[in-house]
Amino acid sequence: MSARHNLTAAFAGAAATCAGNGIARFAFVPLFPALVSAGWVSGAEAGALGAANLAGYLLGALGGPMAGRRLGTRNAMGAGMAMLVASLLLCALPGGALWLLPWRFLAGIGAGVLMSLAGPAAQRAAPPSLRGRASGIVMSGVAIGIGAGALAVPALLVLGPSAAWLGLAALVAGLWFFAQPRFPADPGGRSPGGRPPLMPFLLLAYTLSGAGLVPHMIYLADYAARGFGLGVTVGSGIWLLFGIGGLTGTMLGGWAADRIGGPVSARLWLGVQVAALGLALVPWWPALLLSALAAGFAAVGISAVTLAWAREVAGPAAGILWVRATVGFAVAQAASGFGFAAVFGATGESHHAVFLGGLFFSVLGLAATLAPHHAGARREA
Repeated sequence: MSARHNLTAAFAGAAATCAGNGIARFAFVPLFPALVSAGWVSGAEAGALGAANLAGYLLGALGGPMAGRRLGTRNAMGAGMAMLVASLLLCALPGGALWLLPWRFLAGIGAGVLMSLAGPAAQRAAPPSLRGRASGIVMSGVAIGIGAGALAVPALLVLGPSAAWLGLAALVAGLWFFAQPRFPADPGGRSPGGRPPLMPFLLLAYTLSGAGLVPHMIYLADYAARGFGLGVTVGSGIWLLFGIGGLTGTMLGGWAADRIGGPVSARLWLGVQVAALGLALVPWWPALLLSALAAGFAAVGISAVTLAWAREVAGPAAGILWVRATVGFAVAQAASGFGFAAVFGATGESHHAVFLGGLFFSVLGLAATLAPHHAGARREA
């Protein structure tokens, strides 16, 4: 059987993460300043919409495994894709923050379902020698979606915010059409592999990483567009750099985890994340270009590293460990998302205050990877 056939589920998973995280969630970043400029929402309300999406992601990550067991992986992932399309279509109506809030929450649910199921399903379908590559392919969908959104949003905004939402819905619908017949057709049931090891430092590092990434994942384009006065188009271009960094970090993440192991790879990726937050605090806009590349490299790559690390230490039970990690990541992002939205409003929309908070959590995440830990024996299956 060819490697390409063995990785079919990984390519379908990449389409799912592209739609869920890359487009339905993160295309909101370049839309943020445009919605504020068009008078749909205020800056603080846009931050709250981003936080609501993170809260929905938490619910989806928690409910995704249950949906997979009851409906089967293919049907559950199809339901997640349907949520994304519906949410984007409904966001095209200019009803203000109260109207947009539940639909951004729904988009988060769909993205969480897809993220919790896509990686483990792809790893189950791939042979042991290709599991790191499968992780990288699945997570690369996030970066590809970020890039697609960064390119599409400025062009669509020529026709207004409603056209942008509708165009994104069309992109997600196309990805759904591609991926649905290629999603794994397992019947659901109990997850294989028994009880995974606890791995507290893996979970803590990934959780803190999630909190530290929120400033880039919500405020980056707005920081460029309104904070530095560069405009919406330049803000979208800087978000595109985030996606390019993410694609590089993801593909290298799977490769690195296969060769130097998950713990060492996590230290490297968290170190890049700390550097990205530090660069964002430099009061010189070219530093934001490097910050965007480094943050994308860390933000998407850390998921590929953690997914591979989970397989390394938990073997067939990696899916359970990955869901725990995804839930921790989502909890941290939801809590910090609302916290940063409050800080953003209370400080007169200070981007520096938000990115300084992200740096604090990122340093703690790096410290967690440096703490002594016991990874356990490698268990392949």
